[in-house]
Amino acid sequence: MEWDSSDDGLDAFMSSQESESPEPTPTTSKISEHEFSCHCCYDILVNPTTLTCGHNFCRHCLALWWESSHKNECPECREKWEGFPKINILLRDATNKLFSSVVQQRRTEIQANPKISRSLLAFQRYGDNLGRSKTKRSKGAGIFFSGVLTALSCVAVMVLVYHWSAGVDERHDPLISKPVSRWTPEEVLSWLDQLGPWAHLYREPFQQENVNGRLLLMLGEEELLKPPYNIGNQAHQRAILAELNRIKLLGVKPPQNLWEYKEANAGKSLFLLYALKRSPRLTLFYLYLFDYTETFLPFLHTCCPALTHAERSESIFLNTQLEPSLGQWTEFLIKYLLLPYQLIAEFAWDWLAVHYWTSRFVIVNTVLLSVLEGCALWRLCVGAEIRSLPNKMWSHVWKMLSQGFAFAVLWPFIPQFVCNCLFYWALYLSPIINIDLVVRHLMHPETQAL
Repeated sequence: MEWDSSDDGLDAFMSSQESESPEPTPTTSKISEHEFSCHCCYDILVNPTTLTCGHNFCRHCLALWWESSHKNECPECREKWEGFPKINILLRDATNKLFSSVVQQRRTEIQANPKISRSLLAFQRYGDNLGRSKTKRSKGAGIFFSGVLTALSCVAVMVLVYHWSAGVDERHDPLISKPVSRWTPEEVLSWLDQLGPWAHLYREPFQQENVNGRLLLMLGEEELLKPPYNIGNQAHQRAILAELNRIKLLGVKPPQNLWEYKEANAGKSLFLLYALKRSPRLTLFYLYLFDYTETFLPFLHTCCPALTHAERSESIFLNTQLEPSLGQWTEFLIKYLLLPYQLIAEFAWDWLAVHYWTSRFVIVNTVLLSVLEGCALWRLCVGAEIRSLPNKMWSHVWKMLSQGFAFAVLWPFIPQFVCNCLFYWALYLSPIINIDLVVRHLMHPETQAL
């Protein structure tokens, strides 16, 4: 009986303790918002993204940090992450369940902010491109080297076909390499015909006198005014005298088209082709300083003409040696600063009748390069990197100077065959490469933020 009474007392004590003890509280009451907050915005995590270091951030906070810093590292501990950060699904579901109202409100605010939307889109495209690049690299280097070999083989075949074709000798006049003193009377007449249609008026006197190269070098202003030449037209006389002085100075016939210029100036033509493509402003400034009369003045007069075609037709060379007017300088400087590739396109357009397909390749390439330059400027403005423009300009100038110096040093040792490959590659295949670059920039402009 005593045992039973004690047992009843124990039961009564247990029941009283159960009645006095509070009900168990939910787990959520012990969880604070701080444990689910982003270390960038210090608010509840939205689409929490876990980095390799273990820290968690809102997806949009991480995207904004990536876009502004251009670094693949943790905003808190600065440890670089590997691969592309993914959303932590378990943590996302937990925050959505525990703080549904706050998360929903923040999602609405994020979707209404265009800057955050652009950053998220750029961040995701960066991840997509990173995945594609890894997939391509995983295929091995064999495809890359086979592609390079195929491309170089195509260029080599093209150059060989070009040099071995029957019509290659017709692209340039042999007079550009033959001394004037060794010209035959027929070659003197050929030189005279190339001055323009007006020069046919004086073909017969030169033919009757059987003027060869030596006699041509002895002609002066007085001889041209006297019989049998009787060149009374002052414009024609100035034109012939200017061309005579030119060939006396050069010793050969000056180039009249691209192929003749390449034949006479192989290294210079290759340098100008690559330099104008990489840095047209620096190249034109270089021509202004060191090649003003022979190259810069004709280029300026071609791109920014001051005379009509009828006025220029009698002496193109004489007119290109005149000092540009204020209007020409103004037009040139505006295009030089804003659209330098348009100057090259206008120069190629002027030679369209002589180089039909080559000029079109050059014009297309200048349009593509202008688009690429515009995309680069747009990235600077959108990414708030306009302050870094002076540093980028100085780096570009230093890089171009270094490459120009290296070209000048290595040029004598480069085989002519290699130079021809590089020349035709830049002239005909560069536009194809630039088309792919333009498509990438226009399709994914934000991806190039890094």
